[in-house]
Amino acid sequence: MPQGVPTTVPDDGLTTKQRRNRPLVIVHTGDGKGKSTAAFGLALRHWNQGWPVGVFQFVKSAKWRIGEQTAVETLADLHEREGTGGPMEWHKMGAGWSWSRKDGDETDHAADALAGWQEIKRRLAAETHRMYVLDEFTYPVNWGWIDVDDVVETLANRPGQQHVVITGRRADPKIIELADLVTEMTQVKHPFEQGQKGQRGIEW
Repeated sequence: MPQGVPTTVPDDGLTTKQRRNRPLVIVHTGDGKGKSTAAFGLALRHWNQGWPVGVFQFVKSAKWRIGEQTAVETLADLHEREGTGGPMEWHKMGAGWSWSRKDGDETDHAADALAGWQEIKRRLAAETHRMYVLDEFTYPVNWGWIDVDDVVETLANRPGQQHVVITGRRADPKIIELADLVTEMTQVKHPFEQGQKGQRGIEW
C-alpha cells in the first residue's frame, strides 16, 4: 500500500469518506514483543485527536504499574484541567477492576475477566469511547473465561465509530477472521535469550 493508497477499491457503494471512517477491529498477536506497545500508540493518536479512549488491561497484577499507565493517567488529568486532547481511562483487572476494587487477595480471576467484558459490552452499546484497548484479552478468551462467540457477535454489531484493539498471544481464529487488521509480532532476537533481565524504559 504505497503512500497510503489501497491496492484495490471495493465496489461496495461507500464513498471515500465513509470508507476512510470505517470503525476497525485490530488484533496484535504473536510471540514477539511490542503488541501492547503498539496498541498504546494508537491510544495516544486518539487522545491527540480529542477522542475518548478506554484501556482495559486483563490478567496484569494490580500491584504492577507499567509506564504507559502513568502516561495515560497524566494525559487524562491534562484533558480534565485544560481540555487538551481527549478523555482517557485506564482500568486493570488485578484484584477486581478499577470501578469495583476488592479488599483482600481472594480473587476469582475468571469472574473478574467476565465482569470486565460485560462492562466493555455496556460501554460499546453506549458508545462511551472512540478507542478501546483490550490488553491481553486473548488469554481469558483462550482459557474459556469469556465466550469467543459472544465477543465476535458484540464486536461485529457494535454501533457508531468505535475502534477496538485486542492484544495477546494466540488470538482465537474467530477473532482473527472478524478483524480488519491483524499483525503478528514475530520474535527474531530478544535480550532475554542472552540472560538479560527486563529493564526500565523497555519492559516497563
